Amino acid sequence: MLIWLFGLGVLMIIVGAVGTAVPLLPGPPLVFAGFLLTAWCDGFSRVGWVTLTVLGLLTASTLLIDLLAASWGVQRLRASRQALVGAALGSVVGLFAGLPGLVVGPFLGAVGGEYLARRDLRTAGRVGLAAWLGMVIGGAGRLAIVFVMIGLFTLSYLF
Repeated sequence: MLIWLFGLGVLMIIVGAVGTAVPLLPGPPLVFAGFLLTAWCDGFSRVGWVTLTVLGLLTASTLLIDLLAASWGVQRLRASRQALVGAALGSVVGLFAGLPGLVVGPFLGAVGGEYLARRDLRTAGRVGLAAWLGMVIGGAGRLAIVFVMIGLFTLSYLF
C-alpha cells in the first residue's frame, strides 16, 4: 500500500510541476502535497519537518508572487478595475484554448476591460501588455521556486 501512496506522491509532484506553468492551476500546492505524502510514506525519516516547513513557506511564497505579479503590471499603469477583471477572465477563457489562449487570453481580457472603462485603445493596449508581462514574470518566479523546492526535497531525501 505504501508503494502505491509513494507513487501517488511522485505523480502529484510531477503533475504539480507541469501545472505550475499553467495559470490558475494549483501547481505549487500540489507539489507540496506530493512532498508531504512521499515524506509520510517513509515515516518522515528522510525528509523531516524542518525541510517540510521550508517547502511550505516556499509554497506560500508562490501564492504571494501570483497575487503581486498579476496586479503589479496593471496597477503600475493605474489600470481600471475592469482591466483587472478582464485579465482574470481572459486567463480563464484562455485555459480552454490551449497554449495560445493562455498566452493571449490575459492580454485580450485586460485590453477589453480597459477599453470598456476608458475608450482609449492606446492605453488599453499598454495595460494589456503590462498584464501579460506581469503574468510572464509571475509564472517564471513560480516555476523557479518550484524547481528550488524539488531540489531541496531531493537533496533532503537522498542525503
